[in-house]
Amino acid sequence: MKMIIHIFFILSLVSSTSFASVQDFCVADPKGPQSPSGYSCKNPDQVTENDFAFSGLAKAGNTSNLIKAAVTPAFAPAFAGTNGLGVSMARLDLAGGGVIPLHTHPGASEVLVVIQGTICAGFISSANKVYLKTLQRGDSMVFPQGLLHFQLNSGKGPALAFVAFGSSSPGLQILPFALFANDLPSELVEATTFLSDEEVKKLKGVLGGTD
Repeated sequence: MKMIIHIFFILSLVSSTSFASVQDFCVADPKGPQSPSGYSCKNPDQVTENDFAFSGLAKAGNTSNLIKAAVTPAFAPAFAGTNGLGVSMARLDLAGGGVIPLHTHPGASEVLVVIQGTICAGFISSANKVYLKTLQRGDSMVFPQGLLHFQLNSGKGPALAFVAFGSSSPGLQILPFALFANDLPSELVEATTFLSDEEVKKLKGVLGGTD
């Protein structure tokens, strides 16, 4: 009997705590501290309708770069109203031959929808199986959280896509830049990638790595 009473007491305590913590939203305060769960909340008296709207995805990104592509994010804190809601978006612009290199989002899964052009997209499972698909206008594809994936403009003209994430801060790590755009000693990169010294130094030179 004492055990049952003890269990009910714990359940009631947990229940009351969860109800007490429920709130409609937590608009990001960029000036406040950030934690793994997101940004701290803006004072409710300072929240306006503008915090829940974002116009940054209307304009095409600059694709005059090495990868011939641009990613325009709509994450917290720029899109402050998404903070804590488990959602965010981004715009992908790809010029002819443009590519979003192999990358991963450690904090969220991703859904992509093609608006214009043709995009070859795919991801690699933890078992090293490749899932590859050529997507046309109106097609969608999902990329599971944490898995390496990419998007390549395989059409003749520019391509445009929008993506949605299951987090307001999905995180991003681009594999080529992680390997070659840093100061990790070349001999260690060679030992862990099986590439030659010449190849590593060439890639570091292209991507801005040192050492």
